[in-house]
Amino acid sequence: MSRASLMPVFDGHNDVLLRLMRGRIQPEKAFLEGDDIGHLDWPRMKQGGFFGGFFAVYVPSEDMGIDVDALMTHTEYDVPLPPVLDLAPSQQVTVHMASILIRIERASKGEVKICRSAADIRQCLDNGRLAAILHIEGAEGIDPDLRMLDVLYESGLRSIGPVWSRSNVFGHGVPFRYPSTPDTGPGLTERGRELVRACNRLKIMIDLSHLNEKGFWDVATLSDSPLVATHSNAHAVCPHSRNLTDKQLAAIRESRGMVGVNFATSFIRPDGQRSDDTPLEEMIRHMDHLIEHVGVDGVGFGSDFDGATIPAEIGDVRGLPRLVEAMRRHGYDEATLRKLCYENWINVLERTWGR
Repeated sequence: MSRASLMPVFDGHNDVLLRLMRGRIQPEKAFLEGDDIGHLDWPRMKQGGFFGGFFAVYVPSEDMGIDVDALMTHTEYDVPLPPVLDLAPSQQVTVHMASILIRIERASKGEVKICRSAADIRQCLDNGRLAAILHIEGAEGIDPDLRMLDVLYESGLRSIGPVWSRSNVFGHGVPFRYPSTPDTGPGLTERGRELVRACNRLKIMIDLSHLNEKGFWDVATLSDSPLVATHSNAHAVCPHSRNLTDKQLAAIRESRGMVGVNFATSFIRPDGQRSDDTPLEEMIRHMDHLIEHVGVDGVGFGSDFDGATIPAEIGDVRGLPRLVEAMRRHGYDEATLRKLCYENWINVLERTWGR
């Protein structure tokens, strides 16, 4: 299948920067020339129609010595979360990961662009370039006075999740718990509320995916931007704490916001299990539910490539056409497919960024 015949895909979340930081090959070389490790690199993205998305900066915790895969084979589980991280080392990792994306852009000879506007993304789509959004997943590297937020903004940061699932000075995340509602504890701190206000002033998108339910409603009350969950699924289909309730989906719809369907199998399967033996039809059940409750203009992809166990039928980014074809067989027409695959993301970012 030629690239010209592929459905373009813009994606709400990937963790390739973390994978590249941990790799043994020079990150920009591994990404631009391809290393065939994990789910993503630029040659494979072109084969799958992937032209852009959110590139997460995520500060990992030290290994707690827990076999998470074994825990998640149980019919019920509650994965212990790591402790709060210190600011200084978190800042070092944040700068390191952001610099990987900056160096990829510089080394790409114009093939990769860190996008700061919806117009930038559209230009990349038209010109066959990779549209990359610098995104923070968990704000451990941002100081309470938000000075680092200003520095990162000038470096291209346009999207931020105040927390990953572990707690930080800005709020409390949702654990990996099944079965469970997302109502698992306190929400934003006062510093978290200040972060939301600052992001609104700067027109930085706020990602709700790892916030617990109280944090979600704190953002909904404070923010004047569309409510967006970059990589979350429907709790009514899979009762995992990481998924969104119908009440949350209604609030997202009212704000003209967005949900990116997560490819992580433990958030897809009704039994909450982490297994790549997960049919694409299970993902499409989530899409149907999200479209019903958020609207066809508020749903897209939030793959979690390079950060999750995904269905074997997709495999890596080259499998995106198989997912699109499954959606087509399910009955989505071409106009709907274009919305779900890329148009909705560009439109919600335009509504959020103001341009």
